[in-house]
Amino acid sequence: MMAAWWILPAAYALDRLLGDPRWLPHPVVGMGKAITAIEAAIRRLVPPRRYRMAGLALPLLVACGSFALTWAALRLLAMVNPWLAAAAEAALIATTIAAKGLRDAGMEVCGHLRRGDLPAARRSLSMIVGRDTADLQSPDIVRGAVETVAENIVDAVVSPLFFALIGGAPLAMAYRAVNTLDSMVGYKNDKYIHLGWASARLDDIANYIPARLTALMLLAASWCLRLDSKGAWNAVRRDASGHPSPNSGYPEAAVAGALGVRLGGENSYHGVTSFRAYMGDKKRELEPDDIPRTAKLMFLVSGGFVLLGTLIWIWINGGLAWV
Repeated sequence: MMAAWWILPAAYALDRLLGDPRWLPHPVVGMGKAITAIEAAIRRLVPPRRYRMAGLALPLLVACGSFALTWAALRLLAMVNPWLAAAAEAALIATTIAAKGLRDAGMEVCGHLRRGDLPAARRSLSMIVGRDTADLQSPDIVRGAVETVAENIVDAVVSPLFFALIGGAPLAMAYRAVNTLDSMVGYKNDKYIHLGWASARLDDIANYIPARLTALMLLAASWCLRLDSKGAWNAVRRDASGHPSPNSGYPEAAVAGALGVRLGGENSYHGVTSFRAYMGDKKRELEPDDIPRTAKLMFLVSGGFVLLGTLIWIWINGGLAWV
């Protein structure tokens, strides 16, 4: 586990305060470059009939490599100074969290909508979703932003915190590597159906427990914010399993039920329309203010997880320890 009780709160505070400054090198950028290089090497050296086996090796190589490099770096720093290693661990965990970035991206869309600038709102939404946004009207722009923030409460916040609690920065970095792999190669298309299958499956497995923990915490958060916690519970029970992802339906359904809106429906991807199962009941129309409401739910859930995780660390370790 982490070296000290304060590392998880410090990492979360760093993300809330600073996010991911563009001028600062980010580990995910390095992971992306490594994945691209390894994929190119596989396609150059491995015959296509072996891609399925190579697809199994790809996430193991990248995730284990991320874990090992992080562990070795922290070990070396600990030999120099334990405080330096602890501070570095907090900083590294902070890079695996994206609560501030997620909130800022959603609020950028919301700001444009509040000013009535639909073209700008569409452009901002296109930066955080894969669907076509050129012809979307305000309710569907809001839906896209709310769905993205809700879904990423798991991937971008709770899951990295969960794995940091279990295995410190090395395991949080391994999780981020798995998640990055899924976003780059985990597609069911001709190019990646064999090479990316294991990356997608491993991401599903990694997020299985955090997604369900997130749903439970969203129920509590919706009650604290005087939203519809009963509606959130009903939506999770009824709708979560209908989502094409085994995990994303849990936070999306919980948020939809809490807000009293309906998520899901028709989306267009590169001109091809697809239908995603509905989440929640349409008790009212979506509105721009649903985006900051979703962000508030995210911050309450993530802050609650940090508090709970810190208390668990203290309980397991028998009390406070500074380093």
